[in-house]
Amino acid sequence: MLPPERQDLILERLAEQGTVRTVALATELGVTDETIRKDLEAMEKRGQVARIHGGAVKPERSRIELTLNERQMVNRSAKRAIARAAAARIQPNETIFIDASSTALTLAEFLPDFPITILTNAHNVVTALADHEGDIFCTGGLYEQRSKSYIGLSAEAALRKHNIHRMFFSGSGVNLDRGVSETNSRQAAFKERVIPCSEEICLLADSSKLGLKASFFFAPVDQLSTVITNTDADPVFVAQLREQGIETVVAE
Repeated sequence: MLPPERQDLILERLAEQGTVRTVALATELGVTDETIRKDLEAMEKRGQVARIHGGAVKPERSRIELTLNERQMVNRSAKRAIARAAAARIQPNETIFIDASSTALTLAEFLPDFPITILTNAHNVVTALADHEGDIFCTGGLYEQRSKSYIGLSAEAALRKHNIHRMFFSGSGVNLDRGVSETNSRQAAFKERVIPCSEEICLLADSSKLGLKASFFFAPVDQLSTVITNTDADPVFVAQLREQGIETVVAE
């Protein structure tokens, strides 16, 4: 069976089940797991699937239904490249904000060793940085299980006590006309509150999010200081961001 035929069948299974698993597909099609992984990689680049650990889901489901743990496995290599580039911007003794997105959480793996202060509303960021020597402030607030983050009035009040040098965050999509958007209205509202408290607004957005519009807009493009994306990003979209005066970094 040729790759296009396999990939058509994968799309059929995805339409039927909503999720496909690498091992099950390999068994059904009589090929190796590696062959299926290559198929899924090619399909993800075309926007046909979103890969997760052990398989793939429909692209729209990756923005609506997946938990934080599942989102961490989508476009993993791109997120790591973006996180490295973001970490390189941090200067000693700065206060940075890390949101509860899976891309920003990846930043916790690459933080520099010199002294910085970290402010976050993400429970997983706090636990990931348990051994970090810098000061870590958690906003607290209403705990949202799906995103493993804190939101609400008390979380927003905690923000106003800090001068944030760099805000690192992501969203479900970024559109040139409407800006950055989220599928979750409460997450969108919280991120909107962080922006006025921050000096540099740094969006971490892998190529799959460029041009997309989710349900709730919270940051017009002209509010962004910097966008960091990966090498699969549409060069026309990158050029248009730069034309609007936004520093746009394409991470290798």
